[in-house]
Amino acid sequence: METIATRLAILPFPEIDPVIFTIGPLAVRWYGLAYVAGILLGWLYARRIIQNASLWRNGTAPFNLAQLDDFLLWAAGGIVLGGRIGYILFYDLGSILENPVRAIQIWNGGMSFHGGLLGTTLAIIIFARRNAIPLWSLFDVVAAVVPIGLFFGRIANFINGELWGRLSSMPWAVVFPTGGPFARHPSQLYEAALEGIVLLVVLAWFVYRRRALKMPGLVTGIFVCGYAASRIFVEFFREPDAQIGYLAGDWLTMGMVLSLPMALVGIWAIARARSAAAAA
Repeated sequence: METIATRLAILPFPEIDPVIFTIGPLAVRWYGLAYVAGILLGWLYARRIIQNASLWRNGTAPFNLAQLDDFLLWAAGGIVLGGRIGYILFYDLGSILENPVRAIQIWNGGMSFHGGLLGTTLAIIIFARRNAIPLWSLFDVVAAVVPIGLFFGRIANFINGELWGRLSSMPWAVVFPTGGPFARHPSQLYEAALEGIVLLVVLAWFVYRRRALKMPGLVTGIFVCGYAASRIFVEFFREPDAQIGYLAGDWLTMGMVLSLPMALVGIWAIARARSAAAAA
């Protein structure tokens, strides 16, 4: 029987199989493809940034394409390992302690952006020191391209029918197969728009119009603040993880708690970059 919630949902959930195709026991999923596409397209965009001499203070990037290519594997490791470990620590530690095998069962809970951010940050620090690369410049290039991966990742979340939003009567609400017979905010698409498209455009404007790469750390700070603001905003529409729920009242979520320190770090990075530029 059709429910009122179903009639209110103008956007029916698309019938897209999370598995693109299978080859024997191997299943290629949209989620995995999203990670690959985000990393590769981000890498190509980063190469263009490095090759544009006018964007850099001394007319040349402080590291070369070969070093960027070498960093690609480090970045992938930081994203995947950090994302998974972060999800375990921030969202599913109790279940993992009861059943350690669950740690490798990614179908029982996936990745955490905040964990992936920490993993990638660690990879950047180690790689920059080992290769004598200015740390903040490498941070800036990575920050400028991260929204590409965020966009594809959130679209994959939508296809998987996961991380859906709170109950909604808005005309664009969606009835998700795993969300009960109720229309919900498509919060994954909100995040894809804000964390992906909007943030990518904003950062590109600072990189190409304001020549922000000449102030090392500025692009990083803007990205961190932009992501934190976007995530906190969307958390008001996103259903919290079932195993955690709300941390206070019916509004405070783990995503908000993890994003607030990010905003403070971003503000500090912007202030540090501006101060360093003024002193130069």
